[in-house]
Amino acid sequence: MRFIVRLIASLVANIVGLLAAGYWVAGFTVTHEPKDLLIIGAVLMALNATLKPVLKLFLGPIIILTLGLGAILVSALILLLLDFLLPGLSIATTPALLWSALLIGLINAIFHFAFKS
Repeated sequence: MRFIVRLIASLVANIVGLLAAGYWVAGFTVTHEPKDLLIIGAVLMALNATLKPVLKLFLGPIIILTLGLGAILVSALILLLLDFLLPGLSIATTPALLWSALLIGLINAIFHFAFKS
């Protein structure tokens, strides 16, 4: 039961993060169709669970040398892959990619901290 609650919280956090980035970050557009948002959020959740640890392992020295700022690069790479895979998401510029990665990561961290206990 706890696992399902964490999955749902992660999905909701991803959707809220995507919508917030679409609202606040110029150059980042995401569809507002509920079905497409669920698909984009689920794919982002799957990429974060599978690909993100591998990227952090390979880019570990960069993350350490940049005192943790390289983690934004990892999140940006995940979002870039998501933009390539799904047509409901469009990222126009590199600053939009970096700001949206930062915003989505921040919202995910807040949701995971709230559902930690």
